[in-house]
This record gives sequence, structure tokens and C-alpha cells, in this order.
Amino acid sequence: MEVVESVAACRAVLDRARAAGRVVGLVPTMGALHRGHTSLVDRARAECDVVAVSIFVNPLQFGDPEDIARYPRTLERDLLVCAESGPMSSSFRAWTRCTRRGPRLPRPRLGLRRERGLGGGVPAGHFDGVATVVAKLFTIAGPCRAYFGLKDFQQLAVVRRMASELSLPVEVIGCPIVREPDGLALSSRNVRLSADERQAATVLSRPWRPDGPC
Repeated sequence: MEVVESVAACRAVLDRARAAGRVVGLVPTMGALHRGHTSLVDRARAECDVVAVSIFVNPLQFGDPEDIARYPRTLERDLLVCAESGPMSSSFRAWTRCTRRGPRLPRPRLGLRRERGLGGGVPAGHFDGVATVVAKLFTIAGPCRAYFGLKDFQQLAVVRRMASELSLPVEVIGCPIVREPDGLALSSRNVRLSADERQAATVLSRPWRPDGPC
């Protein structure tokens, strides 16, 4: 496994791979990796020759400063998870930074938040923040296949629309949700749930479980 931390180094690695005729897969993450993330890596490995995993906590998609301050950051463990996720040899790349702190970046305006019924309880500007940094990741990675979980379906819709609107040479692929035995979808934020909240959260999956209501 090779770890790179600069935009130039990441572009160079992936450009060399494409020049050699290899297909690049990208798994964008905010770290705190779990089995849901490694399932994306496994899918990318099955379909691509080179897999890149980005680890970057995107400040643009958080509305509450306390929320981003509490978001789990486990970089050393994440790199270990990446290294142990399978035989990668030199075809696995990870980078930890794609913007300077507090970036002032132009944000794609795609009209997706309220007009299409997206949003729910997410903070204002969340989807703009997602689209901005994912667009930057796509630009860094270059032509590739990008893998996202269906758990964040609204985010997946935004990313697909953004890639299409900006004519980026990226195929956006949605992958199945990975769940705990009781049905709770795996999420990096689950570690912040109390025991009662953890139990209550399982109600969300019951309509789709074999033993759930029809």
C-alpha cells in the first residue's frame, strides 16, 4: 500500500496507472472506516486495476462547528484497515488532504436541495459542500470509477448529477448498504449513539427486513 498526501503526487500515481492501460477505482471517504467502506473497496478491487481511497473530513458539509469537532478521526487505524482489506501490493493509494484548511472554493449550484425534495434534517449548504469537495476529488483522481454506498442515497443522487452537469469523466457506482445483524446500517457516526439511541435506530430498517412489516 502506498500513502500519498499531496494532490500532485496522487495525480502522478493515477496518471501513470492509466498510461499503462489500467482502470482506476476511487473510494471517497471521511475516514473512521468500517465494513461498509471496505465493501466499497472490495467492489472497486473486483472491477478496477488500481484502487484509490481518499480520507478527508470535509468541513464544507457540516453546519455545526461542534458536529465537525466531534466527528471521529482515526487516521492510523484507517490506514491499517486499508492495508488489511486485501492483497493490494502497490495498487492501493490513499491521500489525506485535498484542500487547504478553510477553503474558499466555487461551489456547484445544481438546484438539488429543496427543488427535488432533498434535505430532510441536513444543515443548509450540506449538499453544496458535498458536491464541491467530491468535484475536487474527481478532478484530482481523473478518469475513474467512483464507488459510494446507497446508505447515503441523497448524496449519491447529488454526486451523480454533479458529475453529469460538469461533464466529469467519472462513472459513479452505487453499492449495497452493509448492516449490523439487527439491521442498523453501518455508519461512522454510530459510535456517538447512546445505548437507547442505538436500539431506537434499528426501527429505520424494519420495513425492509425479512421479518419486518409488509
